[in-house]
Amino acid sequence: MGNSLKAIVAFVPSNKCQKYLLEDLKEMPVDKMVDLSGRQLRRLPLHICSFRELVKLYLSDNNLNHLPPELEQLQNLQILALDFNNFKALPLVVCTLKQLCILYLGNNKLCNLPFELRLLQNLKTLWIESNCLQYLPEVVCELSLLKTLHAGSNALRALPSQLRCLQELRTIWLSGNLLSEFPPVLLHMPFLEVIDVDRNTIRYFPSLAHLPSLKLVIYDHNPCRNAPKVAKGVRRVGRWSEESPEPRKRSGALVDITPEDMPLPPPTNKPELEAEPC
Repeated sequence: MGNSLKAIVAFVPSNKCQKYLLEDLKEMPVDKMVDLSGRQLRRLPLHICSFRELVKLYLSDNNLNHLPPELEQLQNLQILALDFNNFKALPLVVCTLKQLCILYLGNNKLCNLPFELRLLQNLKTLWIESNCLQYLPEVVCELSLLKTLHAGSNALRALPSQLRCLQELRTIWLSGNLLSEFPPVLLHMPFLEVIDVDRNTIRYFPSLAHLPSLKLVIYDHNPCRNAPKVAKGVRRVGRWSEESPEPRKRSGALVDITPEDMPLPPPTNKPELEAEPC
């Protein structure tokens, strides 16, 4: 089905057109996964909400800006992908899906997250990158099982102190924000394994050597004059990382050494569709 034809059909609310978009998906797939990514959808076909045993639902890269209340029927859903759509607010019905452990919300137009998000106490991975967030919603700090937080490419200038309550958090991705200093709360999170603050405006890095679980820190593309100190075995990606020496002090001044071959940060794209459910 061509994309132009899909776009036309998506405007027509008839049942026949909806079945056409679903390509005769009449019964729940054996693998309990439905992928409707890139279908030019402007509304979720209600037929999908009858698949009550569904575990994975991918709605990425559509034109959705709302979801039907019938979505609440999918109480076994563990993975929901709503990235690359037109959501200005997270539909509250998503917060009723209490078995969710992975939620993709990246590349929308979100300026905040609802207080009801705290109901998703099984959530382990949250993707909110490339939205319009000027601050990290404090409700995120109430997701007690959260292990991975992707919040890059927003307009964050700071992180809430309550973030330290997330003792299961292991990786935090903050690339492409407006952080002018290294978030102090991260210095009090000894359980963190990966910290990414690439592409911010941080000029000075405090020592991270006291963080016993840290394995990787990405600090490249900041106007910093020093590299963060880390414990032995911790990988750094940025200026004066282990691939090149740090600047030496000469008469109280730092010599600016720029390595020729800068290591690239790992890709930040979300995993393949066959992500393992929790």
